[in-house]
Amino acid sequence: MKGQRDVFVFGLDDFHREQLATIEDAHRLRFHQLLEHDEAIHPEYFPVDDMLAKSVRTLEAFPGTVDAVCTYWDFPTSTLVPILRERLGLPGAGLTEVLKLEHKYWARLEQQVVVPDLIPPFDWVDPFADEPGKGLALGYPFWLKPIKAHSSYLGFKIHNHREFRDAIEKIRAGIYQFGEPFNAILDKAELPPDIAPVRGYQCIAEGIISAGKQATLEGYVYNGEPRVYGVIDSIRGGPHRSSFSRYQYPSQLPNSVERRMTDAAIRVMAHSGYDNAPFNMEFFWNRRTDALALLEVNARCSKSHSPMFHMVDGASHFQVMAHLGLGEAPSMPHRAGHYSVAAKFMLRAHRDGQVTRVPSDDDMQRLEERFPEACARVGVTEGQRLSALRFQDSYSFELGEIFLGGKNRADLLRRYQEAKQILDFRIDHDALAA
Repeated sequence: MKGQRDVFVFGLDDFHREQLATIEDAHRLRFHQLLEHDEAIHPEYFPVDDMLAKSVRTLEAFPGTVDAVCTYWDFPTSTLVPILRERLGLPGAGLTEVLKLEHKYWARLEQQVVVPDLIPPFDWVDPFADEPGKGLALGYPFWLKPIKAHSSYLGFKIHNHREFRDAIEKIRAGIYQFGEPFNAILDKAELPPDIAPVRGYQCIAEGIISAGKQATLEGYVYNGEPRVYGVIDSIRGGPHRSSFSRYQYPSQLPNSVERRMTDAAIRVMAHSGYDNAPFNMEFFWNRRTDALALLEVNARCSKSHSPMFHMVDGASHFQVMAHLGLGEAPSMPHRAGHYSVAAKFMLRAHRDGQVTRVPSDDDMQRLEERFPEACARVGVTEGQRLSALRFQDSYSFELGEIFLGGKNRADLLRRYQEAKQILDFRIDHDALAA
């Protein structure tokens, strides 16, 4: 057994520190915060050069050995990690390989080489052009979204020219939030000629592939060998079925479908050159046609899945992230947890309103007493207008989230209904009209 190792994690907070404590060899790892949570995850804007400089100062001032730098957050930390690893000589995927996965247009070009049957028609769009849709070959309907964002921010389902025009107006107003920092990252990479013009202020238009059931594969590549170790169902609801209502582990898809998804994931990752780092990959399966479609790849493990792996398998999958960050072969327990099934539930409102009640400390205590495994997060404050929330999808507002375990799906859903009643979020949808 190796001695104590020092692992730096972007935006580390108390909730995720507790998740890191569940990994099997946590006793030999010391986890350190790299940037405060609010400056790494939810600043007013992302000054990536300042974030990078401060991270370097922190790491260089550390009196011990920096053994790993990791993140489970999305952009920009997912792109800062490879830059820091290269600077410090740590193992992991390089910036170019990360961008091949996270730059939506570049990713589609790469995926088209190895899994062309799983890719929708696509093209890039300049929302600031005089005629943004000129030359676009896709017919309605299609999805329009920035080349880089997260949480479905500024993603719109377009059915006609009017909706396209309205979406372009909203994208022009808000794309700078991710476009400017993504451009700063792109400036640090060598881009192929066909990618160089497609920058952070551009968008991708894609044919609709969202029919059927969605699932996410959690995996990694170690020494050139991709592997998938978990499949999670992503259940959507609301208008256009575009907003996540829950993630559920393990997946209830047929084994044959999971095998086909896994085979496609292995081909995509082997082609990408991405190595010694975690990933997750999202697919749709159409039960009627039996067709698969690849939605996207993320160059990280998903923080949203961590408590579910702990409940079902016995350890957070942050274990894989930490092992890879240290340059070690990853390991994970399997079905060694206390529950047969677990889920993250997203509590949402699908129209604007004013928050009139959020869970009290007593409510949270009741939830813990009733469901000891439960983890809950409140994302709104009393009196807040929902439309003031940042980085929401285009069709809903997330009020909070609950992680729960259960004996089976029916038990899990019953526990969720009771937990939701305990927390008792309340929204006045008429207050804004008064």
